[in-house]
Amino acid sequence: MADNKRLHDSEQAVGFLTATAKQARLILRLLGDRRVPIWPKLIIPATIAYVISPIDLLADPILGLGQIDDVAVFFIGLKLFIELCPTHIVREHLDDLSSVISGSYRVVKEEPHDVGAAQARLSAPEGEPSDEDKPANDAE
Repeated sequence: MADNKRLHDSEQAVGFLTATAKQARLILRLLGDRRVPIWPKLIIPATIAYVISPIDLLADPILGLGQIDDVAVFFIGLKLFIELCPTHIVREHLDDLSSVISGSYRVVKEEPHDVGAAQARLSAPEGEPSDEDKPANDAE
């Protein structure tokens, strides 16, 4: 039972980290996109400036309580940035981040004689034809 709970907790942790990484990539892509207006992009530096500034909404004398407002403002700023970006651009980047390359594959088995021929071609000096490329002389 404990192993099942531990497995469930690790799955949740991986899911959280995956979602966080996806949001970080989305924010970086939106910041670099020229179609996003400049004013939503200013939210990110303003948020960072608030977090590093000495001015706080809650005082810092109580350890931990003063940092909660910094963390809250940081995450609210990131969420606000994404919300204020044009929806079609955000959707486009989310689709790109979530897309999987579609296609098909096939297994190619090399025949033993094909492997020897390929090695002979690779081992032949540059400019000289390999044994297979040379014309066959019946006189020899």
